[in-house]
Amino acid sequence: MSDDFNMSMRKFLKQVGVTSQQAIEEAMREHDTSGKSYAVKAVVTIPELGVTHEIDGTIKGQE
Repeated sequence: MSDDFNMSMRKFLKQVGVTSQQAIEEAMREHDTSGKSYAVKAVVTIPELGVTHEIDGTIKGQE
């Protein structure tokens, strides 16, 4: 893959990671999450390529 592709991919994934973490942390601060676990799903789509990628996981609140 080209350098331009790699750089644009890294930039996009960094943006996804940083903004997602900020949104999740903000939501966790607004609620009592002590000792609770939350199901989480991330979905990345590229409609023009017919790509949908889903990731499921769990996030635990701080104790």
